[in-house]
Amino acid sequence: MLAKQGILSDAEAEQIIEGLGSILSDIESGKLEFTSEYEDIHSFVEAHLIDRIGDTGKKLHTGRSRNDQVALDMKLYIRDEIRETDRLLKHLLETILHVMEENPDTYMPGFTHLQKAQPVTLAHHFGAYFEMFRRDREHLSSLKERMNTCPLGSGALAGTTYPLDRSFTARELGFDLPTRNSMDGVSDRDYLIEYLSILATIQMHLSRFSEEVILWNSNEYRFVEIDDAYSTGSSIMPQKKNPDIAELVRGKTGRVYGSLLSLLTTMKGIPLAYNKDMQEDKEQTFDAIDTVRDNLVLFDGMLASMKFRKDVMAASARNGFTNATDAADYLVLKGVPFRDAHGIIGRLVLFCIEKDCALDDLTLEEYRQFSEKFDEDIYDAISLKTCVEKRLTEGAPGRASMEQMIAASRQYLEEKTEAER
Repeated sequence: MLAKQGILSDAEAEQIIEGLGSILSDIESGKLEFTSEYEDIHSFVEAHLIDRIGDTGKKLHTGRSRNDQVALDMKLYIRDEIRETDRLLKHLLETILHVMEENPDTYMPGFTHLQKAQPVTLAHHFGAYFEMFRRDREHLSSLKERMNTCPLGSGALAGTTYPLDRSFTARELGFDLPTRNSMDGVSDRDYLIEYLSILATIQMHLSRFSEEVILWNSNEYRFVEIDDAYSTGSSIMPQKKNPDIAELVRGKTGRVYGSLLSLLTTMKGIPLAYNKDMQEDKEQTFDAIDTVRDNLVLFDGMLASMKFRKDVMAASARNGFTNATDAADYLVLKGVPFRDAHGIIGRLVLFCIEKDCALDDLTLEEYRQFSEKFDEDIYDAISLKTCVEKRLTEGAPGRASMEQMIAASRQYLEEKTEAER
């Protein structure tokens, strides 16, 4: 751009580009290392460039400042990291969808208030997490599109007197357009705050999922068996299998939240334009990115290798009176007012608790002690299959509805998002 605008000659531009290329090569090979004698990476590169190409190297910083260079570099870095985060999310969604495709008829209890509520399927349960991580990808795509403006050419804060072509530079670097205000160009960290907010939300979703895996792995649930690679035994209790990875993922959530809160606090009192406080954005952002990346990889691996105890899940749904609502609906269809039906089934449940059995285990004679409306068809009406299959509204766990959702989810994963581009 500097050569295009006549600020540098073509020969000078070529010389600087070749010199920078050789420095990059030596850094990547380990031949050249950053040392403390230099104030920062900018002076380090400039000094080595001058050593290699002479006085032409002194023209490197023509029309630019460390302020707009740092702003540019961070945007380029975050743009790449958004793609990587999106890639990991997409892979996790593939794993989740595979479980959904394999388990449309795996019955399990659905919960509210951590109490068994109504029967669902494993596919339906995992489908809820599919939607969460899908929203995370949409947030990443939206951020990437919104932040794709180039700060280079903003100078220290007030632009420059050189006739720069900022639009040309922006296009060369893959941005949509230059930043509209030079002061905002060097002092904007909103995109970092938004990215950390998205990472915090991803981590929250991972933590919720981890909490369920931890519960499901317990002796009280026994819904899943976690692979040995993602769990450990107790140092003194040989019967235990601890869900370490799920617990660590859950535990790391506070760390990511802390990075977001730290950056928000750093930025809350900074006047325009650039201030040295802003360098605090790097450590927090790098740590959050590393944490979420590692957690996505580990959680994905744990999920992919986890085994589901389908028989235990189904038994839990049957023994938890998750079909009680359907039993009440059965009576309503027989002409019993809903409030009366609700009371009848409530008394039936208490009766079952006293007998230590499920609704499915009662004889017809026992049912008729509570209402003459009960007939042989009660058993089909409250079977897990019937309870799930008749829920056919969009987004419900019924087989037809789930098949549509799974097909739509598969189609979604085959499409490219903005974050992937």
